[in-house]
Formats: sequence, C-alpha cells, structure tokens
Amino acid sequence: MIQPVIAIHGGAGAMSRAAMSPEKEQEYLDALESILAAGQAVLAQGGSALDAVTEAVRLLEDCPLFNAGHGAVFTSAGTHELDAAIMDGATLRSGAIAGVHRVRNPVFAARKVMENSKHVFFVGEGAEAYAKEEGLELVDPSYFSTEARREQLLRVQRETPEAAVLDHDGQALVARGQPAPADPLDADKKFGTVGAVAVDAQGNLAAATSTGGITNKQVGRVGDAPLIGAGTYASNKTCAVSTTGTGEMFIRMVAAYDVAAQMEYCGATLEAAADRVVHEKLPTIGGKGGLVAVDAQGNVALPFNTEGMYRGYARVGEKPVTAIYR
Repeated sequence: MIQPVIAIHGGAGAMSRAAMSPEKEQEYLDALESILAAGQAVLAQGGSALDAVTEAVRLLEDCPLFNAGHGAVFTSAGTHELDAAIMDGATLRSGAIAGVHRVRNPVFAARKVMENSKHVFFVGEGAEAYAKEEGLELVDPSYFSTEARREQLLRVQRETPEAAVLDHDGQALVARGQPAPADPLDADKKFGTVGAVAVDAQGNLAAATSTGGITNKQVGRVGDAPLIGAGTYASNKTCAVSTTGTGEMFIRMVAAYDVAAQMEYCGATLEAAADRVVHEKLPTIGGKGGLVAVDAQGNVALPFNTEGMYRGYARVGEKPVTAIYR
C-alpha cells in the first residue's frame, strides 16, 4: 500500500539569513506548512493526486508571499503575465496556459484545458477567453498587484533598467538600506515559481506549476513553468516533477522530463536522476534553481543548487516537513 505524499516548492535562491528576521522566516514556514496540510488532507480523504496538487497550487497562487497569482511580479510595462501547467501521470493528459492577466487562479485554467479541451496549451487572449467560457473567476488585473512587487519593479527600473530580474531579486534591491530584506532568500539570486507534485493511494502521480514570471521581463516572455517537460511533468511509469529557477535553462535542458527519462531508460532512482539534473546537468549552462519530485513508490526528492529553496513535503498521517535553507 502506497503512503500518499505531496511535495511543494515556492522558489529557490541564495540566502541572506543573517539579515533575516525570525518572524519573517516563520511566516514563510507557516505558509508552506498550511498549504501542505491542505494538500495532505485531500490525499488523506482518498482524493486524487491531481486534486491535491491543484489545491496546493491554488493556495500558493492566493498567497502574496509567492510569485504566482496574487503577489505576482510586474513586467517591464507594469503589467502581470501569469503562466501555469498541470499534468496527470495516469493518462499523460496535460494542460497549460501562458500570458494571462485576469484569471484569478491560472492553475484552474490549466486544468480546464487538460480536462475539457482537445488542445494542451492556450496563450494570451485565447487562454483568457477559454477560461471565461469555462466559468472561471476573472479579476481586475490590479488584484495580482502588491505594493512590495510594485516597489520591486520601480527600484529595478531605476537601478538596472535593462535587467529582467527573477522574482525576489528585485526584493533585494528594495531591501537595500532597510534593516532586514523583504524575503528570507537573497533576492538578488532568488528565482520564483510555485509548484506541487503528489502520489495518491492508487499510485497515480500528478504535477502542477504556476508563476508570475520575472520582474521587468519583456512582455510576452514565457519561461519553463507552463512548458510540459521543461517545468512540469508527470508519468505513473516514473515520477512527477515541478521545477523553479532560471527558466530559459530549464527549457533548454527539458529538465523535468529528463528526470523521468533517466528513470525509465537508465533505471536511475528518483533521487539519483533529480540530483544529476540539478547538480550536474543544469550547471553546465548556468542553470540555477531546483525541483520537487515524487515517484510511484512515494519517494520524494527536493534538490536545489542554490543556497535555499522554499520547500516541503507531507505524507498522509505524518506532520508536514518544511524548510528554506540547506
């Protein structure tokens, strides 16, 4: 009998722990634990891995501490562009959306694409129209904005106008001159996406990933999060994977699928395959970040090649485990 388990991430990067208040660190750990507990509850009640990752990512999208949904970063034009993907390991069905700015929970839109459309990936206005047709909640774009993210954009544009800055990189700029940074991770080196992976009591796997992109990015840029095989992948044969990091590098390495491919074709364990992608392969092209993964036996891997990654996992019947630093 498989012990169901869910794992989540909320970004990876370098640490500024010395300047970090214990209160702020605890705020992140508490958020991770409550979100894990919600996903764990779905699994404990016999729910599917698909439902568990959907619920976890929805809550991550709704939490302003993370760069997805409410609290998403700003583009160079002062707008928001949200991306998400989901995949069902039992059937290999998948759905993804990119470049939306009114869908409250992009993970819901990705799931509707997977379940109700003959297609896999919608972008921009077409994705928004599809979400509306499916009855999903649409919000004014201002819903996604927070003052911390706006100040992040303005500071980046003042100090490094040509730069596209990954998530809390901008928060480090904001934090300069303040007694403590806005984030437990050194935001000059923090990459932000949220994601969840799970295996349920039936042995089915699922993965979901969502992101607000990168601060001051060029309008229209899409990273790895909504790309099946790059930032999101699940197959009952092998594993479920959700990544966070320098998206372009994860795309070039087809990082999420690489973990599964090593398991299927080389007989690698989940841990060995995930470690090889994160610690050996991605660094060859400057790829920074990490991933969370589970396999069909309930093993969990949470490797990262930065100094920290918001992460945690929860097995049914056990207390959730959360961490930020190494």
